[in-house]
Amino acid sequence: MRDLGAGFRYLLKGQRWVGRHGRQYGFGLLPGLITLVLYAATLVALALWGADLVGWATPFADDWADPWAGLFRGFLTAVLFALALLLSVLTFTAMTLLIGQPFYESLSEKVDRDVSPDGTAPESRLPLWRELWISARDSLRIVLRAAVWAVLLFALGFVPVAGQTVVPVIGFLVTGFFLTEELTAVALQRRGVEVRDRLALLRSRKTLVWGFGTPLALAFLVPFVAVFLMPGAVAGATLMARDLRGEETEEGDGAAKQQGVHIP
Repeated sequence: MRDLGAGFRYLLKGQRWVGRHGRQYGFGLLPGLITLVLYAATLVALALWGADLVGWATPFADDWADPWAGLFRGFLTAVLFALALLLSVLTFTAMTLLIGQPFYESLSEKVDRDVSPDGTAPESRLPLWRELWISARDSLRIVLRAAVWAVLLFALGFVPVAGQTVVPVIGFLVTGFFLTEELTAVALQRRGVEVRDRLALLRSRKTLVWGFGTPLALAFLVPFVAVFLMPGAVAGATLMARDLRGEETEEGDGAAKQQGVHIP
């Protein structure tokens, strides 16, 4: 239970950090806004033309007697939209991080320097195109894993009682885990930690991960909230990555520390 609270505190610390660094926060908002527009356009298009898509994909129902064809296609349209909405929640972070790789890389490095006792931050020393390739490749792997879980949990949602009680709780825990993986990947990738090792590292501290990622997953359900929380989430995930790696962390402003000024 201590790790659960610690994970939530890292989430709050990240938001406080960007609150003290307004310029970094402003730059960090741009990728989320771009992703939000893309996802919103996709969902709106699906809402407008989803029924036509389902009708095109189910020609075998054309000869069904009324009202069965309409009910069947209406159900499939609702399922399609609900699945798209669930996948958008699961993949929003991955897409935002991919679009905003240079922004969040810079933000994460500044967090590392700010809290590092010696004022330094790990550097990948890889060219930008290589970092983008690794990020895209690893994000695809995580998205595929998340998609499998999404389909499984969506199917289990039709189980009486459990589908309306236990399954949603598991869904938020799973979503929180994958959100945390994507966010900590910014800092851990700079440290040369491969995706399999990142997953193993996170599984070793599941309650810490759930304390950080599950409240974030819940917050992301509110429209536009994800955009404004993303910069702080990256900052908090960087702080948590240092904990997972056993790195020493100091509170305070890095510039002030270099000048020998104590920050209470």
